Amino acid sequence: MLKGNITKLVLSKILSDKLGFSELYSKKLTDDLIKIIINNIITGNFNLKNVGTFKIINKKRRIGRNPKTKEEFIITARKSLIFAPSKNLIKYFH
Repeated sequence: MLKGNITKLVLSKILSDKLGFSELYSKKLTDDLIKIIINNIITGNFNLKNVGTFKIINKKRRIGRNPKTKEEFIITARKSLIFAPSKNLIKYFH
């Protein structure tokens, strides 16, 4: 089992080892998959069956505070990406 973050390079290496593809072909597959996911998230919600849903949400402008100095500042409005896991994925962790 891998610990920590998985890079695209590690993911393509796993594909290469498990499926017997060349490392170059595995890297291309990984890059294409990530591009497909990103393009679908940009166009709207992206639901990966039995894994979860990625959504872009709009966050409003608000006042933030530095916890050390208590100084207030404005956090600008922005878009943010959230992930909601599916019920099937949650079952694996219980």
